Amino acid sequence: MLLKNKVAVVTGCSQGIGNKIVETFSRNNAKVFACVRKINDKFLLDIKKIAKENKTEVIPIELDFNSEDSIKEASTKILSQAKIIDILVNNAGIIHTANFQMTSHSKLKEIFEINFFSQNKFTQYICKPMIKNKKGNIIYISSTSGIDGNHGRSAYSSSKAAIISQSKALSRELGIINIRVNTIAPGLTDTSMMKNNTSEEIINNVVNNLSLKRVGKTSEIANVALFLASDLSSYITGQTIRVDGGM
Repeated sequence: MLLKNKVAVVTGCSQGIGNKIVETFSRNNAKVFACVRKINDKFLLDIKKIAKENKTEVIPIELDFNSEDSIKEASTKILSQAKIIDILVNNAGIIHTANFQMTSHSKLKEIFEINFFSQNKFTQYICKPMIKNKKGNIIYISSTSGIDGNHGRSAYSSSKAAIISQSKALSRELGIINIRVNTIAPGLTDTSMMKNNTSEEIINNVVNNLSLKRVGKTSEIANVALFLASDLSSYITGQTIRVDGGM
C-alpha cells in the first residue's frame, strides 16, 4: 500500500495510461480524483469497479482543457472536497501528425492549448493546497517525442518538450517547500492513441530497434508513476524518466 492515506488527482483517465494510473494508485490505497473530458456511463462503471475492487474512493471529475470555465469548475470541485492534495498526475493530452509545412498555426495553438497551457492553469489551481501544506508531488506525462523529436510531429514534440522544461523549472521553485516535480517520457505504449496515430510500419520499425523488442504496456508506465508518487522516490525531483524499452 504505497499510497495509503494519499489523495491524488489524475487527468486524462478515460482510457490508456491515465486509466491504468487510476487503477494502480487505487490498488495502492490512494483516494483518486479521476478527471475526464466527458463523464459517460462506461467511465462511471469502470471507476466504480476499480473503487469496489480496491475498497477506495475514485471520484469522477469532468475536466475539458478546451474550456477555462471547465478548468476552474473542476479545480473548485476538487479543492472543495480535499483540503490536502498529495499527488497530481498531468496525463491528459492530444496528438497530431503532419509535416511541419502542413501544420497550421491554429493546429499548433490547439496542441499547445491542451498539452501545455491548460495543463499549466490546472496545475496552478491544484498546487495551492500543496504550497499551503508545504508538501506535494507533481508528475507530468510527456513523451520520448519531446526529447528526440519525431518526424511529422513538430507540434506534438514541441508541446511535450515544453512540459519537460516546465517540470524542471517547477522542481527548482517548489523543492524548497518539499514539493517534488518529475516527468515520465513513455515510448511506444499499447494504447488506442498509439494505434490510431502511428502506422503499423513505423511501429514495427521502432520495435525492431528497441532493446526489448516490444511495445510497452500501460501498466509499465503506471508503475513508474506509482514509484514517483510514493516515498520510495523521496529524493528524486527535476528528473525525466524514459520508459521506452531501450529506444
